[in-house]
Amino acid sequence: MFSQMRIRGVGVIHDAVLDLSPGLNVLTGETGAGKTMVVSGLGLLLGERADSGLVRTGAGQALVEGVILLPIGHPALERADEAGAEHEDGELVIARTITSSGRSRAHVGGRTVPVGVLAELGRHLVAVHGQADQWRLKQGEAHREVLDDFAGPEVGALRDRVARLHDEWRAARAEHERLAGESRERARTIDSLTASLEEIEAVDPQPGEDAALRAEDERLAHADSLRLAAGRALADLSGDEYAAEPAPNVRDLIGSARSALSHGAVHDERLGALDSRLDEVATLVTELASDLTGYLEDVELDPQRLEYVQERRAALAALTRKYGETVDEVLVWSQDAAARLDALLTADDRVETLHTRLRELTTDLVAAASELTAARMAAATDFAARVSQELSHLAMGKAVVEVRIEQRTAEDGLPLPSGERVRVGRHGADDVEILLAANPGAAPRSVAKGASGGELSRVMLALEVVTSSNGTGRPTGPGGTPPTFVFDEVDAGVGGRAAIDVGARLAALAERAQVIVVTHLAQVAAFADRHLVVHKSDDGAITSSSVTVVEGADRLRELSRMMGGDADSEAGLAHARELLEQADALRDSRVGAA
Repeated sequence: MFSQMRIRGVGVIHDAVLDLSPGLNVLTGETGAGKTMVVSGLGLLLGERADSGLVRTGAGQALVEGVILLPIGHPALERADEAGAEHEDGELVIARTITSSGRSRAHVGGRTVPVGVLAELGRHLVAVHGQADQWRLKQGEAHREVLDDFAGPEVGALRDRVARLHDEWRAARAEHERLAGESRERARTIDSLTASLEEIEAVDPQPGEDAALRAEDERLAHADSLRLAAGRALADLSGDEYAAEPAPNVRDLIGSARSALSHGAVHDERLGALDSRLDEVATLVTELASDLTGYLEDVELDPQRLEYVQERRAALAALTRKYGETVDEVLVWSQDAAARLDALLTADDRVETLHTRLRELTTDLVAAASELTAARMAAATDFAARVSQELSHLAMGKAVVEVRIEQRTAEDGLPLPSGERVRVGRHGADDVEILLAANPGAAPRSVAKGASGGELSRVMLALEVVTSSNGTGRPTGPGGTPPTFVFDEVDAGVGGRAAIDVGARLAALAERAQVIVVTHLAQVAAFADRHLVVHKSDDGAITSSSVTVVEGADRLRELSRMMGGDADSEAGLAHARELLEQADALRDSRVGAA
C-alpha cells in the first residue's frame, strides 16, 4: 500500500503531502482545486509519459514522491532489488521529477533508474481506473485476464499447464523442423565424413609417425656419406686393419704419450695427474671407437626400406594436407569427425522420436486447452451474473454483462477430436470478450464500447469488486497482495441512492485492498476510512492548493459543503451526520452478513 505521497510543483499544487491509510481513501475538494493533479501526479509516479505542462508556473521542476509498504517477496520489491534500490523492511521510496523543459528523472530506493522501471513497478502496485480504461479494455488479453483472475487457482493451474505444454510443443516442433529440413545437408555431410574417416583409417597413422619417418628418410637417403664419414673417423681413432701400410691413429698416439709420461709420473704429482687425465682420454677414445663400429653396423644401404619410408611419408602428407598440420592433428580431427558422424547418424532416429513426441504433446496440449476452455466457460456464467448484480447497485440496474468465449480456429491449428482445428497459445485457445448491454433490448457490445465514459469506471469497479475476492474472499494480487485501486470519475452521472451504493461497493473493495477515490459526491465520501481534502487558495496573483486530512467536525463541514449547503449550517451538518451514520450502518451490515 501507499503510506504517503508528496506532490510539489504539479499544476496548481505548490507542495502537498497525502498521508494515506489502508482501506478507502477519499479525495474531495472544490472544482479546480487540483484533485485531477493528484491523479496526474500518481500517473507520473507510475511511469506515465512526462508532460512539461504539468510543471507549476514559476516552478523549476515538478516532484512526485511515494512511500510504499510491501511484504518481503513481493514482485515489485524484487524488481526494485534488481534495479539496485535500497529499502528497509519492505518500505520503498519511489520518485519522479520533471523539469519545465520536459526532462524527466526517476528514482527507486535512492537509485536513479529508467522511467520504464517505474512503469514495471506500477503494474504490480496500482490499478488506475478512469477514462483510460476504454483503451485498456480494447485489448483482448485484458478480458481474458479479468475472467481468469475471477476463476481462481483452478484455472490458473490449468493455464500454467497449457503454457508449459505449449513451450515443450514449440521447442519439439522447432527441433523436428530443423532436423527434417536439414536431412539432405545431413546426408551429404555423412557421406563426406564417412569418406574422410575411411581414408584416414586406410592409412592408419600412428601418433608422431610423421616426425619419426622424416628422420629415418633423411638417414637412409644419405647412408653412403654417413658410412664414409663414420669409417674415416673410426680409422683416425683406431687405425684401418685392412690398410696396406698402417697409418698413425689416435689410440696409438695416446699409448705412446702415456708411455712417455709413465717414467716421470712417479717423481712428480702434477705429471702423475696429467697421466691420469690421459688415461681418461684413452678410455673415451676406446668407447667412441666402439660406438662408431656399432653405428657402421647399423647404417646399411636399404633401397627397399627407403622406398617404403618415402611412400609412407607421401601417404601421411596426403592426410595432413586435408585434416591437419601434423599426424597428431589428423588423429584429433578424426576423433571429432567420428563423434559428429555418430550424432548425424542418430539424427534420423531423433527425428522419428521427435515426431512421436510431437504427437503426444499435441494430444496433451489440445486436451489441456480444451479443459481450460471448459473451466473458463463454467466460470464465465457465474462471473457475468455477479458483475451484472454489482452493476445493479451502481446506477446501472438494467445493464447485463455476458462473457463470450470462442476457440480460435485456424486451418493450420491443432486438431480437436471433432476434426476442427484450433490455434493454441500459451494461454490456451480462447478469445475472451466481456460484453455489456447497457439498456434493455440493446445488443451486447464489447464493454469498452458499450459503456459511456462515466459508466466505464463503474463497470471497472464492479469487475474489481467481483474479481478481487476470487470468489472465495481471498486476495489475488501479486505476491498474494491485491494492488492499490485508484478510481477517478467513478461517480460521474450518479446521485441519490445510487451514489450510496457506489460508496458501499468501494468500501467493500477496500476491505481487501487499499482504494483511492477522487469524488464529488458526499454519499461516496461518507464511506472513507481516510478523508483528504484539496484546498485552493488565491492571493490574487497565484492560485495554489494543499491537501489535508479531515476528521470529526472538519469532515462534517466538508460533507455539508459537498451536498451543496453552507459548510457551517446546522441543517447541512445534520445531514452530513446522518449520511455518516447511514454509511456506518451499511458497512456494519456487510460485516455482519460476512
